[in-house]
Amino acid sequence: MATPVAEVTEQLDDRVAALGFELVDLEWAGSTRRPIIRIRVDRREGEGAITVDECAVVSRGLEPWLDELEALPERYVLEVSSPGVERPLVRGRDFRRFAGQEVAVKGDGPLLEGRARRLEGILLGLADDEAGERIRLRLPDGEEVEIPRESVKGAHLVYRWS
Repeated sequence: MATPVAEVTEQLDDRVAALGFELVDLEWAGSTRRPIIRIRVDRREGEGAITVDECAVVSRGLEPWLDELEALPERYVLEVSSPGVERPLVRGRDFRRFAGQEVAVKGDGPLLEGRARRLEGILLGLADDEAGERIRLRLPDGEEVEIPRESVKGAHLVYRWS
């Protein structure tokens, strides 16, 4: 029997897409007896920000399926939310979709030789070739750099409060 994490993770992207939305992020918390499934969803590209009512639609759309999973305990918690103004960039498509936006990129160690573990700049996109995926950034001083995606621990949009 598959673990609930594997079973849910494997199918969740398609189920959220079938409801007309995009899965941004999935997090498992809680205990094995009462897991918490936290998902962040968004509208598809170019459709504007997701609303609280739309998050409720996703939640109601997923609950019957989750309730039927034998590998998932009866007492689970499903939390559906928007990705927020500092939306995480998780998948390759995110780095292409948000090109031109200001982002922060974090690594476990220095992201580039002699640089910090955290860099901010304008996202130029994602380079992908035989050398692997690299996040392309224009730093505040105008320098353009490419950061190997495998060295990135997390990335998100940067929102500047006015």
